[in-house]
Amino acid sequence: MRALIAGGGIALVVTLFSTPAWIWLFKKLSWGQFVRDDGPESHHTKRGTPTMGGLVIIAGALIGYFAGKLLNGETPSASALLVIFMMVGLGLVGFVDDLIKVRNQRSLGLTGWAKISLQGLVAAGFAVLALQFPNSRGLTPASTNISLFRDLPLDLFFWGSTIGIVLFIGWIYLLVASASNGVNIADGLDGLATGASIFAIGAYVVIGFWQFNQACSTALEPNCYQVRDPLDMAVIAASIVGACIGFLWWNTSPAQLFMGDTGSLALGGALAALAVVSRTELLLILIGGLFVLVTGSVVIQRAFFKLTKWRTGTGKRVFLMSPLHHHFELKGWAEITVVVRFWIIGGLSVALGVGLFYAEWIYGL
Repeated sequence: MRALIAGGGIALVVTLFSTPAWIWLFKKLSWGQFVRDDGPESHHTKRGTPTMGGLVIIAGALIGYFAGKLLNGETPSASALLVIFMMVGLGLVGFVDDLIKVRNQRSLGLTGWAKISLQGLVAAGFAVLALQFPNSRGLTPASTNISLFRDLPLDLFFWGSTIGIVLFIGWIYLLVASASNGVNIADGLDGLATGASIFAIGAYVVIGFWQFNQACSTALEPNCYQVRDPLDMAVIAASIVGACIGFLWWNTSPAQLFMGDTGSLALGGALAALAVVSRTELLLILIGGLFVLVTGSVVIQRAFFKLTKWRTGTGKRVFLMSPLHHHFELKGWAEITVVVRFWIIGGLSVALGVGLFYAEWIYGL
C-alpha cells in the first residue's frame, strides 16, 4: 500500500514540476505540433505548440514506480515490468511517428503498415513474455484464456500449443492495437485523452487492489482471484495516473504541451497490458468506453461515406467531422465544454465497468 501511494505521489510531483523544463527543451528543439488546415479553425492557433509530451508521462511514471518500490524495500514484479515494456515500447513507436511529423511539418508520420508492424512487434514480444515467469503457485502474468472479470472457459491453447500461440499473439495484438489507437484518436482536444486515461487506468488501481485483497492465496471466499501480481499492478497503474495528473496541469486548455502519439500510444498500450495481466480483457470495452465511442465514430463515418459513394457516386457523412469530439466543435460547442462532457462519459463508463467487476464478485455473475 505504501508503494502504491508513494508511486502515484512521486510521479505526480515529477511531472507537475518538471514539465516547464520539458516545454523549454521541446521549444529549443523545434518540436512543435503540426495542425491540419481542414480541421476546426480554433485549432489553427495551436500550430507550433510543443508536442511529444508523452515522454514526460513515461518518465514520470517510471520514476514514480521504481522510487515507490525502492522506498518500500520491494523488487519490481514481472507483471508490472511487462506493463512498462508495453508502455515504453509503444511510446517509442509513437515517438518515431511524432519525430517524422515535426521534422517534415506534416500530419503523416509513419506509414500505416509501418505503424501496424511496429505495434505488432511490441505486442508479440509482450505476448510471449507474458506467458513466462511463473510464481510459486504456477501463475504467469497472462493467461491463455480469454477473460472478462476473470478467466473464461475459452482457452486459446485448446487447439494445441502451435496454433494456440498464434491465436494468443493475435488476440494480444487486437487488444493492443484497439486500445492504443483508441487513445490516439481521442487525443484531439486539450486534455481530453489525458483526463480520460486517468479515469480508465485509475480503474486498474481499484481492480488490482481488490484482487490483492481477495487473492486465492490469502482469501477464503469462493470468488477469489487467480492473478499473479495484483498489488504491483495497482502500483504501476497509480504511477501512470499520477504522471497523467501532473501532466494534465499543463495539458488542459489552452495546452502548453501536447502528449503526441508518444503519449497516446504509450497510455493505450499500458491500458491493454493492465487488462491482460488483471484478467479483465473484455471488460476493457467498458472501462475504455470513451475510446470505443470516438473510434466507432471514425469507423461509422468512413463506412457510411464509402457506402454512399459506391451507391450514389457522392459520399455522404454522418458527422460534420470525425472523430466525434470534432463534430461537436463544429456544431458550436466550446472546446472545454466538449472535453468536460466527454470526461463525464468516460467516468461513467469506468464506473459501470468497475461496478460490474464488483457485482461479479458479490453475486458471481
